[in-house]
Amino acid sequence: MKKLVAYITSGYPEKSFSIDLALALGESGVDTLEFGVPFSDPVADGPLIEKANHRALELGFKFSDLLEISKEVAPKVDTLWMGYFNNFYQQDMKKLLPLAKELCVNGLIIPDLPHEEALLYKKLFTENSLANISFVAPTDGEQRIQEVVSEAQKFIYMVAYTGITGSGKAEDLQPFLSSIKKHTQTPVYVGFGVNEKTAKDKVLGADGVIVGSAFIDILLRDNLTYSQKIANCSELAKIIKNEIN
Repeated sequence: MKKLVAYITSGYPEKSFSIDLALALGESGVDTLEFGVPFSDPVADGPLIEKANHRALELGFKFSDLLEISKEVAPKVDTLWMGYFNNFYQQDMKKLLPLAKELCVNGLIIPDLPHEEALLYKKLFTENSLANISFVAPTDGEQRIQEVVSEAQKFIYMVAYTGITGSGKAEDLQPFLSSIKKHTQTPVYVGFGVNEKTAKDKVLGADGVIVGSAFIDILLRDNLTYSQKIANCSELAKIIKNEIN
């Protein structure tokens, strides 16, 4: 069974909604929830996720909101925190990672923390039984891929193309996938540009997909009620889970 990871922006439009949505997604085929930490300059994210980030910050998002949401969700659904390193660094990693473990969070996704710098925190992640998700991109050479994936935990985040999330480019991923899989037994999940139309093709040869912008697009629709947004996201999750399997 191939896996589905769903990204949602924490606290947007409010904490209680994020909790209700996350639990509904967990019941609709989502295997792992990726709680995005709103940030003013999300450099790896496309316009939809960037817009949700900015709206959440305008509504007064605080890091403590992420903790409260995770407390309700993480014991019930496999949960990761996705954020830019400054967000986590400001919380003091030596205090934050034990707290994440206490809340039943299983790992972090930090797109702007290079592999070499991530190694500085390897012991801290290990001590707290947390995964620091590894990224590989099409621009990485063979030696670089081998180095990054050799000790990758939980899954490897395979960036489907060079660019930002949500642009939906179509590329032949098979050579790239092959170059990753010959160096690791860790599952490889494809991210960037995955939606209900592309998921079936993107997952070929991979072990799962990561979907963000397609869910955020629904959350940004001001003409929908909270209940409608949750229902639409749940239906989308079911469709994508069916497509990849």
